[in-house]
Amino acid sequence: MSMAIEDNELLIMFREPASREKAYTSIIKKYQERLYWHVRRMVVGHEDANDVLQNVFIRVWNGLENFREDAKLYTWLYRVATNECLTFLDQQKRKATVSFDDSEEGLGNQIKADKDFDPKQIEWKLQLAIQKLPEKQRIVFNLRYYDEMPYEEMSRVLETSEGALKASYHHAVKKIEDYLLNH
Repeated sequence: MSMAIEDNELLIMFREPASREKAYTSIIKKYQERLYWHVRRMVVGHEDANDVLQNVFIRVWNGLENFREDAKLYTWLYRVATNECLTFLDQQKRKATVSFDDSEEGLGNQIKADKDFDPKQIEWKLQLAIQKLPEKQRIVFNLRYYDEMPYEEMSRVLETSEGALKASYHHAVKKIEDYLLNH
């Protein structure tokens, strides 16, 4: 039974040309599912999430050699993934000929288009409520609620203060509660 390789060992392996690809593959295997769901919650669609995730892994390959280890590897990976999601969402907004509110509605429509969508189920109502949140609150809520990321780590990922994150999360929860009670 093989033990999981620690991140610091993977980083050392990555810096060695002979073991670079093996280390990169191990990093991908270790974090791919968590990053996929982080991305998927932000961009909603499976195909879009896969496209964004491919861009994340390309950025990771290109940037990992210069990773300074000021933060944990997974924190850096989440930052890369979050930035790629924001870039993708920004591109979608620019492509759309509708207002920002309508593009947020578009994410809600993607959820409703899912073949398993059932508006009576709380999980679906929660997803629709999350998509109604402003972008920053949506990101903070997803990182805290789904990824159970501590505020300290979140502040490194999003490069903002813990206090601002706590306030964003609080506002997001209130808006979600209001939505769930009224829909």
